[in-house]
Amino acid sequence: MLLQGCAAVVVGAGVGAAAVAHDRRTVGTQLDDKTLASRISSALSENASIKQHANINAHVFNGTTLLVGQAPNDDLKRQAQRITEAQPHVSKLHNQIRIGSPTATSTRSHDIWLATKVRSKLLTDKSVDGLHIKVIVEDSEVFLMGLVTRQESNMAVEVTRNIEGVARVVKAFEYL
Repeated sequence: MLLQGCAAVVVGAGVGAAAVAHDRRTVGTQLDDKTLASRISSALSENASIKQHANINAHVFNGTTLLVGQAPNDDLKRQAQRITEAQPHVSKLHNQIRIGSPTATSTRSHDIWLATKVRSKLLTDKSVDGLHIKVIVEDSEVFLMGLVTRQESNMAVEVTRNIEGVARVVKAFEYL
């Protein structure tokens, strides 16, 4: 039993290392993106109104930032955008925050399951290289990020939109 756990860690680490090595961004850019996403999340959580009334998450790929989640009104949505734009190194911003109440825990659990389903399909489909695509799911909407060709983008959208449970596909790609 313990050996199986060790094997899972080794395999998981191998897949993670392969994804980092296969990424079209430099390792430095990958680290910069993680740092920027953390800075944005921290800045958003410092805003009492956003922290208390909204559910907003920031995702960064190659400096392109995607905001997803829910805010009860346009004012909080704009505040989140201003906070994000004030961070250094945000090259482009996709504000996809929806106006409404934060989603339920059951919806978020479903989104995690759906994201795994989409990632798996993109990784196993021969028409697209899923390692170049970051998948974010929010309330059954699938957001695709990455550094891809237009053909890869079109294929990824086609694969994703045909997965049961996907309500909408939104591209936030950067093109080669």
